[in-house]
Amino acid sequence: MQDFRKLVVWQRAHGFALSIYAASARFPGEERYGLTSQLRRAALSIPANIAEGCGRETNGELRRFLYIARGSASEVDYFLLAARDLRMLSPADYVTLGAELEHIKRMLAGLIQKLTTEN
Repeated sequence: MQDFRKLVVWQRAHGFALSIYAASARFPGEERYGLTSQLRRAALSIPANIAEGCGRETNGELRRFLYIARGSASEVDYFLLAARDLRMLSPADYVTLGAELEHIKRMLAGLIQKLTTEN
């Protein structure tokens, strides 16, 4: 068990989730229970799953939650694309958020790989 707050990937994912909240605050009100909610939940799921995995007993369990976090990141990736194509998210915000998301996904993959080779 380790403190998730010390992991750089968690720190980046947490900051990313906060950025998603700020960006989605500008979405139309009628999307509150649609795309806004889905995007926010998926974005929060990334750092939440990292945190949950850190609370588990083994590296294998941590790795499983990192895979779940990576899946949530892919879900966010699609929601960002949909928001851009629906003109709820500016192209510039799409590029900025997408680049940060890709960085987080690479960090998750690296940590998963590290945990895999340690076992």
